[in-house]
Amino acid sequence: MTNTPHEQSDVTIVDYGMGNLRSVQKAFERLGLRAEITDVPDRILIAERLVVPGVGAFGDAIQELERRGLVKPIMKFIESGRPFLGICLGLQLLFEKSYENGVHKGLGLLRGDVVRFELPSEFSIPHMGWNQVRQECPTPLMRDIPDESYFYFVHSYYVVPTDPEVVAGTTDYGVRFCSMIRQDNVFATQFHPEKSQSLGLQLLRNFASLVS
Repeated sequence: MTNTPHEQSDVTIVDYGMGNLRSVQKAFERLGLRAEITDVPDRILIAERLVVPGVGAFGDAIQELERRGLVKPIMKFIESGRPFLGICLGLQLLFEKSYENGVHKGLGLLRGDVVRFELPSEFSIPHMGWNQVRQECPTPLMRDIPDESYFYFVHSYYVVPTDPEVVAGTTDYGVRFCSMIRQDNVFATQFHPEKSQSLGLQLLRNFASLVS
């Protein structure tokens, strides 16, 4: 856990004990931005921009967010209209429920489920490596990024939004699935921009340029 209590950060990254927090922080730092990692609710509430990354199991993630008292601060931040970015598991947590190792209730910010890939044997699970993202609607996160650019994925589950209007990007892997969402000030990607080289950095740069 890293905190800089006397200096306002450009980006605040939520630490709930899961995920590659440092690699996300380093990606923003490569862009010359101040990026703080914290699990302090008050720091989340005053953030300018908030990022929830994550790698791991959905149920464990929700349990840890609740244990650390982070659910309400995250939801209050989103309600404030300031820019929010979820990455990988951070995307999935926004939905109503996940079927990963049972049924687990999510944050419920977006309607829909998180389901496992059910694919022919020629497809490996997890879906791991580079794949294309088709831009389904304009989003400021993809400014100066060509349509159907490649980004890096690592996941066995994907989101199925109830409302197709929130789907900003899709990807093919045996099935066409939602790989990016946007609703008002909330943005999230199933892929890892911090692992996606120059285009991933461009996406993070675009996010950091957003203001409420």
